Amino acid sequence: MTDTDAAAPAQENGAGQEPGIRILAQFIRDLSFENPRAPESLRGAAPQPQIDIGVEMNARGRPDGLFEVDLKLSARAMREDGPVFVVELLYGGVFEILGVPPEELEPVLLIECPRFLFPFARRIIGDVTSDGGYPPFLLDPIDFAGVYAARKQEETVGTA
Repeated sequence: MTDTDAAAPAQENGAGQEPGIRILAQFIRDLSFENPRAPESLRGAAPQPQIDIGVEMNARGRPDGLFEVDLKLSARAMREDGPVFVVELLYGGVFEILGVPPEELEPVLLIECPRFLFPFARRIIGDVTSDGGYPPFLLDPIDFAGVYAARKQEETVGTA
């Protein structure tokens, strides 16, 4: 979901320029890791867990004409006998977007900006799962354009 009303000054300032994206800051907004059955879950040759992945993207304009983009990634590893680990990361960035027409701004914020944030968020999840006693859990690359398209389709179906 985007809130781009506060971004009008950035759009006027960027008119006529080559399109560009600048990352001004990146940060962990929230991080949670649960290892509910440690140390028992770390022993022996247990079967591979079933892992469910969640991906969410949100963006909002700021009064200074910049944009905040959040990438929320979650992974829940489960076995038949219960949870193995749960990790949730809300990773954010502050972006300056120049030369992008208003009608093209939402896809830039919800596809391109998350692509810039993803490698850093992926590393954080890999590190925290490794520090939790597991092999590093490295997320496969995400098709943010596909996630965006699915979300837009859900919104269209929901309003019909």
